[in-house]
Amino acid sequence: MLSFAGFVILIAATYCPILRPFHLYNLNVYDGNKPYGIVILLVAVIGILGSFFNEQRLIKSTAWTSLVLVALFFVLAFLKVHTSFSFIPFHSIDAFLTRQIKFKWGWFPLFAGPVLAVIGVLSSRKPVFGNAAPNPDMANGNI
Repeated sequence: MLSFAGFVILIAATYCPILRPFHLYNLNVYDGNKPYGIVILLVAVIGILGSFFNEQRLIKSTAWTSLVLVALFFVLAFLKVHTSFSFIPFHSIDAFLTRQIKFKWGWFPLFAGPVLAVIGVLSSRKPVFGNAAPNPDMANGNI
């Protein structure tokens, strides 16, 4: 159930603002890179389907894949912001223009969704040394 909520948050987070260039407008995941956003969306939908059909291996793989995709997207966005104006020969102008592109609050739910899905996967594991039901043969004295 926790993984399902994580995938739903991930889908909603793709529409949240993640970048604000020059204080003019907000960019979401699809404005940043539409094909990559669609891949993140498809992974989340596959995770929801896996949750619906209770396929633990599918949920586990999509949860970890979505976390890796979002982390990679953050690294790529960070590098893109810090290298967008590197063609300008004046470093002070380059630094000023780079500071005009702000990261917005949409990154928090974008990371919270996959992290919640991974926590759901890790918490659904069966304990190795749990309270096992007693063997009825041993209770009767039969070995």
